[in-house]
Amino acid sequence: MKKLSTYVAGAAVGLMGTMAQAADDVTLQLKWVTQAQFAGYYVALEKGFYEEEDLNVTIKPGGPDIAPTQVLAGGGADVTVEWMPAALAAREKGLGMVNIAQPFKSSGMMLTCRKDAGVTTTDDFKGKTLGVWFFGNEFPFLSWMSKLELPTEGGEDGVTVLKQGFNVDPLLQNQAACVSTMTYNEYWQVIDAGLTPDDLTVFKYEDQGVATLEDGLYALEENLADPAFEDKMVRFVRASMKGW
Repeated sequence: MKKLSTYVAGAAVGLMGTMAQAADDVTLQLKWVTQAQFAGYYVALEKGFYEEEDLNVTIKPGGPDIAPTQVLAGGGADVTVEWMPAALAAREKGLGMVNIAQPFKSSGMMLTCRKDAGVTTTDDFKGKTLGVWFFGNEFPFLSWMSKLELPTEGGEDGVTVLKQGFNVDPLLQNQAACVSTMTYNEYWQVIDAGLTPDDLTVFKYEDQGVATLEDGLYALEENLADPAFEDKMVRFVRASMKGW
């Protein structure tokens, strides 16, 4: 009887070990560095919501030199946080990105300008240097400049585009009249650096009619053709939205 009990206990431990190893691995590539913008995914991770869905999730932070579409294309992630313009551009080039969830329903993107640089309206953009994020983030900006009929190659009748990095230094150091900011991040970096709202002119992309959907979850169409992968993404989205 003792041997039987020992066998049953051992079998149970072995079964538990097998179950623990059965969790499906999922790698999520973020669009930017770790910040509140991605809070829902970290909450889902810390609260065990992914674990409840039998998922072992790894979250990879992004940055100014990381293009999520390229990471996805290279197999470095199963799913990525990306903006729709970048995803559409990738599809146009043959990468079958598919939006599987859209946690954010409105744009937080802005162009924040110094009034002492002479910018109070969009008419003041002419002849100015504007900081712009690339890797797909530039498309709404280019659409806006096209709408304003402003060339982006510089000159008195156009604007000079400065490839903006992680910080807002170009604005603080007067290297650019305006820089790209998000409502939940870079704008407050400008304020924390000593400038006040009265010192600034802010243009929201939503108000300019050129905003696009941001921070969607994207996976590859070819991977979604696999029922097992599709099921894994269903569980991932369910846990992620619970985190949000």
